[in-house]
Amino acid sequence: MSMRSANIMDKFFYWWSTRVLRFAWLLIVFFVLLCATSLHYTINNLGVNTDTSTLLSQDLPFQKNRIRWENAFPQDAATILFVVESPTAEQTSMAANTLATRIAANQQLFEYVYIPDDNAFLKQQGFLYLTPEKLEDLSAKLIDAQPFIGYLSQNYHLQGLLEILGKALDNTDDNLPMNLDPLLEGIEQSLVAVQLEQPFALSWQKLLDFNQASDRNTLRSIVSARPIADFNSMKPVEKSLNFAREIAREIQAKDPQVSIRITGKKALEEDEMRVLAEDTVYSGLLALSLIIIVLFIGLRSVKLVLCTLIVLIMGLILTAGFATISVGHLNVLSVAFAILYIGLGVDFAIHICLTFRECWENNMSSEDAIKKSIIMLGFSLFLCALTTSIGFFALIPTDYEGVSELGLISGGGMFIGLLVSLTLLPALLKVFSIKQLRHQQVTSLPDWVSSFPFRHARKIRYASIFLAISALFSLHYVYLDSNPVNLRDPNSESVVAFKDLLKSKTRSPFVLIALSDSLANAEKLASEIQALDTVNKTITLQSFVAKDQQEKLEIIEDLSLVMGPESNSFDRPLEAADSRQALLELQTKIGTALAHPTGKASVELLEKLHRHITEFIVFADGGELSSAKYQQFDASVLGLFPYTMQRLNTGLQAYEFGLDDIPDYISSNWLSPSGVYKIIIDPKYDLNKAENLKAFAIEVQSIDDSVTGLPVSGLAAGDVIAEVFIQSFTTAILVIFLVLLIILKSFRNTLLVIWPLILAGLLTAATNVLLDNPFNFANIIALPLLMGMGVDSGIHIMHRLHAGLGPSEHLLQTSTARGVFFSSLTTLLSFTSLAFTNHQGIASMGLLLAIGISFTLICTLVVLPAFSVRRVPL
Repeated sequence: MSMRSANIMDKFFYWWSTRVLRFAWLLIVFFVLLCATSLHYTINNLGVNTDTSTLLSQDLPFQKNRIRWENAFPQDAATILFVVESPTAEQTSMAANTLATRIAANQQLFEYVYIPDDNAFLKQQGFLYLTPEKLEDLSAKLIDAQPFIGYLSQNYHLQGLLEILGKALDNTDDNLPMNLDPLLEGIEQSLVAVQLEQPFALSWQKLLDFNQASDRNTLRSIVSARPIADFNSMKPVEKSLNFAREIAREIQAKDPQVSIRITGKKALEEDEMRVLAEDTVYSGLLALSLIIIVLFIGLRSVKLVLCTLIVLIMGLILTAGFATISVGHLNVLSVAFAILYIGLGVDFAIHICLTFRECWENNMSSEDAIKKSIIMLGFSLFLCALTTSIGFFALIPTDYEGVSELGLISGGGMFIGLLVSLTLLPALLKVFSIKQLRHQQVTSLPDWVSSFPFRHARKIRYASIFLAISALFSLHYVYLDSNPVNLRDPNSESVVAFKDLLKSKTRSPFVLIALSDSLANAEKLASEIQALDTVNKTITLQSFVAKDQQEKLEIIEDLSLVMGPESNSFDRPLEAADSRQALLELQTKIGTALAHPTGKASVELLEKLHRHITEFIVFADGGELSSAKYQQFDASVLGLFPYTMQRLNTGLQAYEFGLDDIPDYISSNWLSPSGVYKIIIDPKYDLNKAENLKAFAIEVQSIDDSVTGLPVSGLAAGDVIAEVFIQSFTTAILVIFLVLLIILKSFRNTLLVIWPLILAGLLTAATNVLLDNPFNFANIIALPLLMGMGVDSGIHIMHRLHAGLGPSEHLLQTSTARGVFFSSLTTLLSFTSLAFTNHQGIASMGLLLAIGISFTLICTLVVLPAFSVRRVPL
């Protein structure tokens, strides 16, 4: 900057400071009223948009594909998944259906609820979906069990079961050919469980081989529900989730063996907001405490610290008002404007306060010190605000709308921070009437430290160039983790359940969705995709039409004739019987079987059951509630039997059907009212692994580039975000370089500001590679802060060097160096606390900031001075 320009700026800031000091009280009152107005307006008008699908431009190809799918099948969008699990298929099915029924009843909170693989139609037609071979095997086992079922229908109590079991053991009934080991083992487990006071239910579906006949995991059921969301709230589905959790608790209290975990897109987002809210409170309080301590150490005055905090808070309030006017709402990314403002806004106030202190320590009057501070720093602070805002404004014309809004708000916030620091802060410094401080050395650094960058300039130059070149090789290993699940608290219920589902081949929430305009085209596309290595299977509406129905119906008809009406006679309570006497009689039969083995049961199992019967009877008879223990044992063995018989009887009523016979509550999930057919594509491999996720998405897209789903959206969003930040930061650096070149009128001085920033960026990237801390959708927001701090610090140091140092004064002993140090330290401490939060995205951002700020500080205070020396000492 030329001497003439410098004089003009000095005159302007002299005029400015005199007007501020003359009307100090008036300005303070004005800012208080302005902040009150801004706060009131913000509270009443600032909305919150927590819909993460709107963070990226809706015009992007993958967004259009997603929107087309959600418009055709709105029930699939923004769902909550309830993962219902238990030790038995019966308990799982009953709990899932109870949960679905009760949730669906509340139409104020849920608009759609369904269980994909458990409904009336599938229960009735279930046998038709088995292969003929599996159906034959199941039929044979049910026929073997028919004598048990028939006898129980006439003697519906535990004594009846144990009597027919005893007949099988002593070989008096040749019509009982079935293997008795599974039933004996189940009875033995029930005896032990009651003694240990542990819940246990004997699964008759497992005994009769229902589960083995099916290809799916019947111990887990997924209930999918679409809540009614309020996106104007920070927790848009909180009421829906709380209602569902209460129902889940009631179901689990009734049956402790049932587990109901809640996950899915909306549950993940809700848990994320909860974790962020909890962690932010504690980390915020810790950060505030550390900042105040550091400010007091740096400024060494309670009043100066108070002035700094007042200016920071008022600037933040005014920036929130600007956000309300300019955008009207906050999204999950733009809410970070507060973090960015604190990190950069405090920089202005610290520099002014330290320069004010330095001037006053040199025996200036209060007003002269204030004026001198504004004159010395005014232009450099303006340049800092200008260059930093350029970095933020470069984000505006991008497809990443969430960050675009963040760039607009934060860029405007930089000028608000500048205005407040140059206006309100000087007024406060005058009104607070700070007493003159005794003269003391600005820094206690020894001369050999403060002169280090100049004495070893040549070595520092060579070392920095070598490190920069070395760090360049690490850029090849820098990547963006586009899996949003990895950002969240890994210990939260929604994340644990979600990652469990990702291991599944048939229930993964990371399925891909393809759409077609006809069933024939859908079948053709499904067939092509099915052949891919990464695909487990594809499902279309046609998949619900069972094959070989005539052959299977003949098997079912024969089975129905053998089973007779007995399978439909268990919809009544258990009859009263003497379970104790039945156990004693069974024990006698077991003793006979041990003496004369028949081969129908293993000797080891019979011996164990004989011993446990004795132990159980002693246990039950020794308690005060003896009859209750026997009733508990009865329920443990036969409690699920009626449900299994009901499912069997329903399955025996299967009938031949075609595509048109599939009920609407199924077909509507596969054929939209507008005639769009859906294809679900299940992955073959565990999608917790990034390489599997990427391979799955890319391979399917090679067949159909219009597929949608979380794997495709995540990868596409990652590509867009990476492109956005590369584009915006390249633009920002070039524009900042040109602006500095024009204003400073010196290519050398411009490079002095930019070079430490570039070096710090390269070293930060290299260190993140070494620490395996990849970029993600959360920590990438920290990059504008690091760039802003790097440019600001470089401008301050360069400006101080340009202004000149005293004959015995070193750069690191000046208030400018102290300002850079304490400004960086406050930001470092405020954000390093984030590294210890449970939210993995925020924790990674804290780590990235800690690394980046540290390198920025070192490069600014060591590397920049070394390069500023025109004659390097040998």
